[in-house]
Amino acid sequence: MATTRASNTFHGLLAATAMGVYVLLLVGATTALTDAAAACTAWPACGDGLTLPSTMDGWVAFGHRIAAVLVGLLALVTLVSAWRSDASRRVKATVTASAALYPVQAGLGAVVATVGASASLSTLHLVVGMAIFGGLLVALAWTLEEVTGDPTDKPVDAPSRDLPPAEEQERPAVPTEPVARAKATAWAYFRLMKPRLMWLLCLVASAAMTLAATVSSGLSTYTLLATLGGGVLSIGASGTFNHVLERDVDRRMQRTSDRPLAVDLVPVRNAIAFGVVLALASVALFASVNWLAAVLGLVAIAFYSVVYTLILKPNTVQNTVIGGAAGALPALIGWVAVTGEIGLGGIVLAIVIFLWTPAHFYNLALAYKDDYARGGFPMMPVVRGETETRKHIVWWLGATLIAAAGLAVMDALGVVYFLTSVVFGGAFLYFVVRLHYERDDTAAFRAFHASNAYLGMLLLAIVVDTLAL
Repeated sequence: MATTRASNTFHGLLAATAMGVYVLLLVGATTALTDAAAACTAWPACGDGLTLPSTMDGWVAFGHRIAAVLVGLLALVTLVSAWRSDASRRVKATVTASAALYPVQAGLGAVVATVGASASLSTLHLVVGMAIFGGLLVALAWTLEEVTGDPTDKPVDAPSRDLPPAEEQERPAVPTEPVARAKATAWAYFRLMKPRLMWLLCLVASAAMTLAATVSSGLSTYTLLATLGGGVLSIGASGTFNHVLERDVDRRMQRTSDRPLAVDLVPVRNAIAFGVVLALASVALFASVNWLAAVLGLVAIAFYSVVYTLILKPNTVQNTVIGGAAGALPALIGWVAVTGEIGLGGIVLAIVIFLWTPAHFYNLALAYKDDYARGGFPMMPVVRGETETRKHIVWWLGATLIAAAGLAVMDALGVVYFLTSVVFGGAFLYFVVRLHYERDDTAAFRAFHASNAYLGMLLLAIVVDTLAL
């Protein structure tokens, strides 16, 4: 029991120190963008080095230094805790390396404050901070694996196909009364479009468009509506083709066995025609904005429907990782719709979505592990085991937070984005750590919903910050 409490304390210290460093990264970006450092060019305080600041910008810069001291003390406590624990050598070495980089980071901060920040020095300062944060998250993933992992949870070469198929579902009765039949048919076609995916992907495109509007004047009401409309239709087309191509597998999986094509509520040829119409309408709407948006929209439909559904999902354990490109494309489409070209802001936002996807979807894969095994899909928990999957969730979450911190250097993003990144990023990490201890479907769904909340609020924060300019 004492060992368990010590492990919990060490894991809590690791997670808290990591989030403290993350706060410093975001505060540092804010300080650089507002040029607050110029209001406090001495060290460690302002004026002659011992004087308190007299302006708001000065207090921002000085507050960053105070926070750095506090986080540094927390890092020291974490280092001592690591060496007093029974953690493995690799965990201790990683925590030690992160702690050793901390005074280097502080020294770079002092140089930036007193001498001024060149582009190369600011970049180095940011990279070292990201390295410290990444090291702490890697150590957290390793030590959670060591303490909570199941040693019998070994990798397999292929998903098991010996599990029994899902219980035969009672096929819904098709109403004979004309109005009721029309309603049932309309609902079936609506389900083909996978509407639950639409809100988040449209929010991705909206965030990209408002972010792009800070560097271009191309955002108009028509551009917004046409792009979102094209996005909804492209998601609908992709979802419909996915239903068509996976209809036989859907019958074997409990959570998908009641889909319209799995229970023959919609004829296959009708579904194909419906998907084609949606795809053509989507491309037409994107083309009315600009042709590059139309090309990217067509690529998104083809990638999800063909590359992901037919090639990646049934054949490789990295299907979720590579397939994340499908969810990242709306960020590029939104940016291109406003600017007419692919730009850095759109790329960085797309990278955030791409890295977030495994941290998000692996939680769902854990909850539906047996279902994916029935379908023959080589999902991470099926092929590599649940212990490995939980470790990868921490790693991908860390990568997501680092990319989100990189996005924070854009002039358009400010305090709303900062607070959202810290609060919801910390909540996401909390539920992921809980998943390691509880290791059940309920914990997996909590982490899954936390991932949705994190990204949804982050994107909403981008919209709020950019529209507030």
